[in-house]
Amino acid sequence: MAHRPVSAMSRQESEMINRSRRALSSGSTMDSIEKLRHMCLARGASGILGLGRCFRRMDDDGNKVLSLSEFVKGLHDTGLEVSNEEASDIFNEFDADGSGSLHMNEFLVAIRPFMSDSRKSIVDQAFAKLDKTGDGAITVEDLKNVYSVKNHPLYISGEETEDNILRKFLANFEENGNVDGTVTKEEFLNYYAGLSASIDSDGYFDLIVRQAYNL
Repeated sequence: MAHRPVSAMSRQESEMINRSRRALSSGSTMDSIEKLRHMCLARGASGILGLGRCFRRMDDDGNKVLSLSEFVKGLHDTGLEVSNEEASDIFNEFDADGSGSLHMNEFLVAIRPFMSDSRKSIVDQAFAKLDKTGDGAITVEDLKNVYSVKNHPLYISGEETEDNILRKFLANFEENGNVDGTVTKEEFLNYYAGLSASIDSDGYFDLIVRQAYNL
């Protein structure tokens, strides 16, 4: 697993992973969407981000709409153990008008763990600071100029250089480390929504994001 973009996350993230795994193995009744959310969170803060990336790769024409077969294939390609029946249930819940299509952004917003307005606000501030051109995407150079690694435990210990940490940071947002030079706001939010789910305190979440981006 790549290093997290913010420091001191390992304990909270491990707790979140274990909590979601326990929920999945408990046999308790949960709807298909909640189950899928727990499956993603059981993979850590990047679980939902990975799902979004998988769907985006399938969206060949860029209209951000998926058919049922594309949706099912996307879930399976991501390695999530969702039955075809569960996938159909989720799809139909979002295909309210019966058009046979699912809007990718609406689905990803719904599958994201809840984030309070204060948490969304600080993530928005971080993204805005990085997105100097205001075009809705962060470039690699933007990130290098703004992201602080000074509080990263591996930087403090001397185990990793600043460049290595930045490269691993970008790997959280890029498929298989294949950096295309941009991080979209959707990717940024998907990542931090997963990270947010591992932190109970709004104040602590606010602090670590502020420290990471010198807000």
